[in-house]
Amino acid sequence: MAIKVVPYEPEMESAVAAFNQRMLEGQTGWGWYETSVDAWLPERGELRTWREHYLAVDDEGHVRGAYAHKPHEWRIRGRDVLVSDWQGPVSEGLLDPKYATMGLRLLREMLKRYPVLYSWGHGGYETKLLQMVMSMRWLIHDTPFCLKVIHPFRFLRRNTYLRDTPGRRLAQDLLAFTGLGWLGLKALHFAIGLSGRSAGAGVEVEEVDRFGDWADDLWLAHRDRYQALACRDATTMNALVPQDGRWPAGIRLRMRRGGETIGWAVVLDNQLEDDPRFGDLRVGCVADAFSAPEDAAAVVAGATRFLERRGVDLIGSNQAHPDWVEGFRSAGYLVLENRRAFAVSPGLQELLSPFDETTPGLHLTNMDGHGPSGF
Repeated sequence: MAIKVVPYEPEMESAVAAFNQRMLEGQTGWGWYETSVDAWLPERGELRTWREHYLAVDDEGHVRGAYAHKPHEWRIRGRDVLVSDWQGPVSEGLLDPKYATMGLRLLREMLKRYPVLYSWGHGGYETKLLQMVMSMRWLIHDTPFCLKVIHPFRFLRRNTYLRDTPGRRLAQDLLAFTGLGWLGLKALHFAIGLSGRSAGAGVEVEEVDRFGDWADDLWLAHRDRYQALACRDATTMNALVPQDGRWPAGIRLRMRRGGETIGWAVVLDNQLEDDPRFGDLRVGCVADAFSAPEDAAAVVAGATRFLERRGVDLIGSNQAHPDWVEGFRSAGYLVLENRRAFAVSPGLQELLSPFDETTPGLHLTNMDGHGPSGF
C-alpha cells in the first residue's frame, strides 16, 4: 500500500484522532496533535520561526505517521540562515512491522524539505533514532545538563528517576530523614558555586509581560559575539513565549545592573504530578536566556534567585555554550556532561564547519529543542 507524506490539513483531524487511538490501545506512549493549526507557533508572515506539521497517509486515508518542522532563522558567523528543528517522527512502526521503515522514510522527507536540519534532545547513542542518523553521516555533539536541588528533603523523597528500586528508595529515605542528604546536597552546591558567589551582585530582576525594544538592542549588540544561535529578537521571543497564556507558560525576566539592561531569561515553574523522572516535585527550568557571553553568570544568578524565591524544589537547564555552562556552574549547579545530543545534518554541518571551531560559540537552550516545556 502506497504511503504519501502531505501537509496536515483540517480535514485530516479525524484520521489523526484514529491514529492516536490505535497508538493508545497499543500502549506506545506516543500520538500526534489532534488540531491541524499549531497551538504554539502557527505560520505568520512576519515571524522568523514557526511550526508546520506533516502526515504519512495511506491509499485509504489512514494516518500511519507524523512529524513537524520548526524552521527558525539562525545567525551563523554573521549570516542569517534558515535552519529547521524537527519533532517526531512517530509512526505505527511501533505497532506493526509493516511500518518498521516509516521512521527512515519520514526522516528522508524532512531532509528534502529542509536540508539544513537538526534535532536536540535525544538520549544515549543506543537509541534507534541516533543510530539511524549516524548511519546517514550526521554529526552528533554531546551537551550537558545543569541541575540544582533547592529542597533536598523533598527531592530525595519525591523524585521518581532515582527511586526506581526498593533499595534506592530505602537509601534515599535514610538520607532524607537523617538530614545527611540535605547536608550533602547543600554542601555540594555551595562548593561548586563558591568561586562565583558574587556573579549576581547588583543584578536587578524584573518580571515583564513581553519583550520590548530593549531586547532588540541586546540582540543587535551581542548576536555576533556567538558563532551560531537562533534569532532572539523581540518579535521572535514574543511569539515563542506568547502573552495570551498559550503553551508554554514562560515567565520573562529582564536583568539590569546599574540601571542598564544586561540580559534576559525565560523560566518555568511547573508543579508536576506522577512525572516519570520527577514525580510530584515542583520543578523550575531556565528555558532560555541571552546576554553578552561574559554576563551569562549574572543572568543565571538572577534567574536562579527568582526561582528559588518562588519555592521550586529543583532547577534544571540544558545548555551548550561554554560561558553559559560555566555560568550555571558558578551559580552552584551540578553540570552533568553528555546528557543531550545535538544531531546535525550534513547540510547544517557544512554551514557550521569547521565544527570544532564553532562549538565554543554555539548557543543552545531548551527553547531550541521541541519547545520550552522543560528538560
